[in-house]
Amino acid sequence: MDQPVSIETLHALRQLGAATVHEAQGGKGALDSGIKPIAAHMRLAGPAFTVDARPADNLMLHYAMLKAQPGDVLVVDAKGFLEAGVWGDVFTEQALRIGLAGLVIHGAVRDAAAMTEAGFPVFSRGLSIKGTGKHQPGRINVTVTIGDVSINPGDIIVGDQDGVVVVQRHEVEEVLAKSRQREDKEAHFRQQIRNGATTVELLGLEETLRRLELN
Repeated sequence: MDQPVSIETLHALRQLGAATVHEAQGGKGALDSGIKPIAAHMRLAGPAFTVDARPADNLMLHYAMLKAQPGDVLVVDAKGFLEAGVWGDVFTEQALRIGLAGLVIHGAVRDAAAMTEAGFPVFSRGLSIKGTGKHQPGRINVTVTIGDVSINPGDIIVGDQDGVVVVQRHEVEEVLAKSRQREDKEAHFRQQIRNGATTVELLGLEETLRRLELN
């Protein structure tokens, strides 16, 4: 059985950021740009606790909150439905009590101001004041797909203002190492630019510009 990802590793991924992690793992795992934090300062990193739910029905979220563990990121496939806020301030209160690391939902939420004030990271496709039913069955801890990205239980979710990226559980340490290397390289680039270098020089784009007759 896989060992849990350490708190130190999760903290490092959260600080490195979603864009760096995405590039470091070869440009894969990014959720589409429609899923964003409800407040720009929100950041998260943690293992996915997945929920496959029906549109406009949050029964499975109530069930998931009985099973999720501290540090989990609840990843909910609500089928992209935007005309019902399936998560709000009451769920947020429970999530904080459990110690969840955040929520990522392929759907809509409501009570954005209260959730922002509470400091609970929420990433959603939209906001809706409309309520939901509590009748339809679904599944937890199964593979869910958001856009063209499959998310397995235990995969690591990293999110910030730029968006959300999924790191496969067995690749976490490798991706962390590559993310640090990328961060170091970009820090070097920034210093070189301060010293007068250009991005064309740093990236070796002179030949491409000449070939395209961009003089």
